[in-house]
Amino acid sequence: MNIKYKYLFSMLICGLALVSCNNDITLIGDSVTALSNECIKRSLPVAPNIVGSNIEFAYAMAIPKELGTLKSAQVTASIAGAEGTYFNPNSYNTNNAGIDVPVLVAAESTTSGATTSTTFTVDTCAATLRYYYIIPEEARGKEVSFTFSVKASNGQTAEYKMGPYKISKMDMTLNQVLTSGNKCYISFRTDNEALHIYSAADIQANSSLASQIDLVYSYNASADLTHGFFAANSPEVYRPNVVFPNGFSNNTKILKVYGLRDRQLANLNYSQHVDDLDLETMDYTNAESFAVKMVAEAGLWIETGDGKYRAYVFINKIAANTVTISAKRYAL
Repeated sequence: MNIKYKYLFSMLICGLALVSCNNDITLIGDSVTALSNECIKRSLPVAPNIVGSNIEFAYAMAIPKELGTLKSAQVTASIAGAEGTYFNPNSYNTNNAGIDVPVLVAAESTTSGATTSTTFTVDTCAATLRYYYIIPEEARGKEVSFTFSVKASNGQTAEYKMGPYKISKMDMTLNQVLTSGNKCYISFRTDNEALHIYSAADIQANSSLASQIDLVYSYNASADLTHGFFAANSPEVYRPNVVFPNGFSNNTKILKVYGLRDRQLANLNYSQHVDDLDLETMDYTNAESFAVKMVAEAGLWIETGDGKYRAYVFINKIAANTVTISAKRYAL
């Protein structure tokens, strides 16, 4: 983070995210003598960028009041964003309590192809707009870059380039609830989902779904078993009273892990992230066909029996007879 960047964001975000041209601008450091702009990526800096999630930016713009006002802003992505890509029309400043305070400064943004644009609806010399890029399927496994630009009333323009950012090949699915004996059948084989949960009623209604099941979840009150996950070849001694559906035959490989709290899956303030490389290189030599006594914030490394998919499953929370899980899945 260079000195120019620190200066401009100190000016714009710490009290000058919205400035009327009737007010004096107090500068910190060297004076801004022309239309200027800076940008930062607000999303988790080292987290994988996953299809369906967003990449968030803060785009800061400023011009001395004697030169004019801000008129419009736009950003063009190298790959068009998915539906929901937009500029937030509010500018933000931080109050004394450290809380972001929004002030409406722009019109609702419009997106045409890869370009999202907005116009300012108030006379302002400085603003910071937040841009949310929804990662599309077309970007999976590729890189995406962004060109931000601003235009002032005096005709001046400025632009700022961001990226490229690598888009992960993974899928991610969050907060799926499993219930023992009912919604307990896990598949890693559905399109655009890291995992899908089938219920007993689903299997009864369509018996062919059993071939898509990779794991069965079951709860046992015994302190030696509690919350368990089982492949088709798991020993019966570890799954008493668990009845597999006809057609369930996938010998999924399982590795238990404790302490790997992926921030995107946990939605907690951890610094760990499972990425494509982790799933590509995981060694399943010592894998088991079952995992019992699973607890909250533990996880499972998974490889499907046909070797087509790998996943990391995080246990968000547990209760009697139920668990909530999130997962990242990688197609090999």
